[in-house]
Amino acid sequence: MASQEGVNNKAVADKNSGFGTNSSNYGGRFINKNGKANVEKVGMHVFNRISWYHTMIDMPRWRFMGIILLFYITINFIFASIYYGIGMEHLDGIAASDSEIVQFGQAYFFSAQTFTTVGYGHISPTGFLTSALSAAEALMGLLSFAIATGLFFGRFSKPTAFLKFSHNAIIAPYGEGTALMVRLSPFKNTNFTDAEAQMTLGMSVMENGIMANKFYQLDLELNKISALSLSWTLVHPITEESPLFQFDQKDFNEIHGEILVFIKTFDDMFSATVATRTSYTFEEVIYGAKFVSMYTRSTDNSKTVLNLDKLNEFDKVDLL
Repeated sequence: MASQEGVNNKAVADKNSGFGTNSSNYGGRFINKNGKANVEKVGMHVFNRISWYHTMIDMPRWRFMGIILLFYITINFIFASIYYGIGMEHLDGIAASDSEIVQFGQAYFFSAQTFTTVGYGHISPTGFLTSALSAAEALMGLLSFAIATGLFFGRFSKPTAFLKFSHNAIIAPYGEGTALMVRLSPFKNTNFTDAEAQMTLGMSVMENGIMANKFYQLDLELNKISALSLSWTLVHPITEESPLFQFDQKDFNEIHGEILVFIKTFDDMFSATVATRTSYTFEEVIYGAKFVSMYTRSTDNSKTVLNLDKLNEFDKVDLL
């Protein structure tokens, strides 16, 4: 059993981790499961500290499409209200005998046609104010669609590491001892080559009576592979040089620690290097487990079948 103050002395702490050392100034985990830093930035106006382009590129697809649709509906509602305020008599093609709701609806669809520069010609503006407003709306529509097109292209063309990590890290039998293991796998029709992995352990340890964050580079059995077509299990052998040496289930329950995983690989489709990362707190480490194999032969022995639904599956085992 390892103590919080007596972490293996043979393990050398990394002084260039990029994370602070003062444990009392840190809240929660260092990196979220989705790979983003668990940091909230304050002290500056929101419009100065947020890149709206990056926000629109990174947000989920359903939210992005929702914002585009909401903007389209809202902007046409605003212009329709202005047309209605100027007067329906300045829009030829709208009958004065129609109800106000019908007139507003027709003004809304005229706005949509003007904003998209479709212009069916059923309704046309008359008078200076209405004509100037429709001209301004057409210009805004052109600029808005140019921005939306750029965002769509940016989302589709952004190099992305389509890799999924196992929900849990495990402590598994390895040789005559044990090892820390994390599994990952590509999940789309991409070709990854020259994959590199790095694993870092961050722990809050007592040092001279003060809690401090210490970071250790974890040596991997294999940190580079030529091709990443199937699953890849990252293995850190727990030897005497490992900071996890002599850790047992109780240590993982009591010590505040986090395992940071960094992956960098070359994507043939984008012809670019892509990167991703994730982390596992000690609460997400399963002590005494073994991953279930993800791939097998096809029934006709002509292909290797990769079962992505088995990425997180493991069997419990006893450790000596």
